[in-house]
Amino acid sequence: MNQLICTGLSCPQPVLITKKYLEENPDASNVSVIVDNRAASENVSRFLENKGFNVNINKLDNSYEVSGTRIAGNEDQCRRYDRTESKKILIMITNDVIGNGERALGEKLMLNFLKTLPEMGDSLWRLVFLNEGVRLSAKDSPALPVLTQLEAHGVSLLVCGTCLEYYSLLEKKGIGVTTNMLDIVTSLQAAEKIINL
Repeated sequence: MNQLICTGLSCPQPVLITKKYLEENPDASNVSVIVDNRAASENVSRFLENKGFNVNINKLDNSYEVSGTRIAGNEDQCRRYDRTESKKILIMITNDVIGNGERALGEKLMLNFLKTLPEMGDSLWRLVFLNEGVRLSAKDSPALPVLTQLEAHGVSLLVCGTCLEYYSLLEKKGIGVTTNMLDIVTSLQAAEKIINL
């Protein structure tokens, strides 16, 4: 099994290195990636799953080993259901409040905004949470029930892993997929319309 050492690298480098390795070795049936944080292990794991690999994550002393074995006959299939064909609006949420005034008002406005998003119908494709916006995905967030409803209706929720780690929220994340900058950039590329909050 080929081993990629990606410790000490920040997002999205472990995923990019794994991607490059698979591009240069298209017949590789096994790969092992060593990273030093949980967010990176989740990002590499999801990337490999989307490339048709069965994945295991093993916690080592000070790192994680993400091992992937290619699923026979699944080389060109993406396991994640991507709705880019029918949903084109992406919303970047970089704060847990709207505006710069009183925090209590900003929190109320954000909650009202999220509750109103279903009015976009099938055109709403993905929400991306960055910086303080990741606080909305936490288990104790008042926005969690609203986000759960959106996800149940097919809206994709991506939550920045680097941001979760920075705010010590990785273990407290209650919804969404822990993501990296590569996923975010490719989402921006795929979106027909981008709304920034």
